[in-house]
Amino acid sequence: MSDLDFDPLSYEELPPERRPSLAQALVPVAGMLVFLGAGRLVFGLDPQFPLLLGVAFTALCARRWFDLGWRDLYDGAADSITMGLQAVLILFIVYALISTWIAAGTIPAIMYYGLGVLTPKVFLPAACVLAAVVSFSIGSSWTTAGTLGVAFIGIGHGLGIPAPMTAGAILSGAYAGDKQSPLSDTTNLAAAATETDLFEHVDAMRVGTGLAFLVALVAYAALGLHAGGDIPVGQVEAIRTAIVGSYDVGLVVLLPLVLTFALALYGIPALPSLGTGVFAGIATTIVFQEGPVVTTAPLAFHSGPVTHAFTVAQSGTSPSTSSDLVNNLLSSSGLTGASWVVTIVLAALALGGMLTRAGVLAAVANAIAARARSVGSLTATTAVTAFSMNVLAADQYISIVVPGMTYRGLYEDFGLDSANLSRAVEAAGTTTSAFVPWNSGGVYMAGVLGVVPIGLELTSGGLGFHLLGYAPYYFFGFLSPAILLVMGFTGWCIRPAEGVETPAPGAGDDA
Repeated sequence: MSDLDFDPLSYEELPPERRPSLAQALVPVAGMLVFLGAGRLVFGLDPQFPLLLGVAFTALCARRWFDLGWRDLYDGAADSITMGLQAVLILFIVYALISTWIAAGTIPAIMYYGLGVLTPKVFLPAACVLAAVVSFSIGSSWTTAGTLGVAFIGIGHGLGIPAPMTAGAILSGAYAGDKQSPLSDTTNLAAAATETDLFEHVDAMRVGTGLAFLVALVAYAALGLHAGGDIPVGQVEAIRTAIVGSYDVGLVVLLPLVLTFALALYGIPALPSLGTGVFAGIATTIVFQEGPVVTTAPLAFHSGPVTHAFTVAQSGTSPSTSSDLVNNLLSSSGLTGASWVVTIVLAALALGGMLTRAGVLAAVANAIAARARSVGSLTATTAVTAFSMNVLAADQYISIVVPGMTYRGLYEDFGLDSANLSRAVEAAGTTTSAFVPWNSGGVYMAGVLGVVPIGLELTSGGLGFHLLGYAPYYFFGFLSPAILLVMGFTGWCIRPAEGVETPAPGAGDDA
């Protein structure tokens, strides 16, 4: 779990001479969005340099209006990066884990057996349910997506399911399970930031999470009836033949998976569990595979199974099976391949930290909070703030901490139990991080699943655009905040504070 050692100042706690007005706060925010939009849509740039331009622009605004020195700005960036450091380390480890599990035959074996039992019509809801079960059991949507999710993408390709649909189903299950798991770091963080008992927080989320998950499941079942289309004759068998011809797919190669999940179930944190999975994959490659995977980097002078296995972990895989589809699906970039993704995360975290230190995020949150006049509008305020923090601070932890700590007093003023706040920041913060392409959640999911959150592609003739990515199929990400808003505006499942009568949906109009 991420420790709650990040304590951003509220708007009232900022020194009066350093409190930005809403207009001043929106200037660096607008600059960031302009740099990102123009960089991507006009110049076709990756996010790194547009984010760094946002860092420079924010620093200039902070120097001009708030008299912040370099040390203050650096400390803000460093605090944010420190809070997101676990995400960065997980990125490195998961990229190595994927490569070692491919070389070990773990992921190929899951694909092999999955293609033997799953059909296009049941695949999407099955993937969603399995991802939810695993995520709930180990408390990590990221681990679930980076392990089983990778294999599900391969199975979906074999069954003719578009990768964005598969990714959406995986994410819906992974985040639904993560939200309800008492082992999850974000679940624990939401309880801590709002001073809510952990199990009261989990209980408060149960109805909304369960309903959103069931509706998403029905949608995937309906989508699955048409998603797969007609599978080319012999495609599934050709894929399975290519896999079994290059890998040992005996059940023993599933040991890295079993060991990693067993450690997570036992309560071992994500980093040591995943790290153990990497070394288990290396050991399985050495003992059970005969080097069917060609590395993307030439082997060193000393060749052999040990050198081969460690080189795979570092530099990735480039298989040479009898199927081009399998070769593409099982290609990976290893530990060094995480660097492109990590540079985006670090730049985004630095920008979010500077916005926090300059008081920009506090000013935005304060302006949004001022619009809360009822339980419904307070719930909507919390949801909007949580999603805004995902966009501006680029980290799901900050999307929990900032509204969670900022709005505690408001919820008390409205006579509401803190579990309403903890539920709101999770339902609208944790679940929506995967929508934002530069957020650590969106970057991670795009990296491991090979599908961007959202993108635009020019249609034929250049007359328009159509959407790409998994966002339109990540149903749980839409449904979770939507049901939260229904709860707020109808009073359904709203919990009053101890000794307070249940507030009506319009309660607090005179607050």
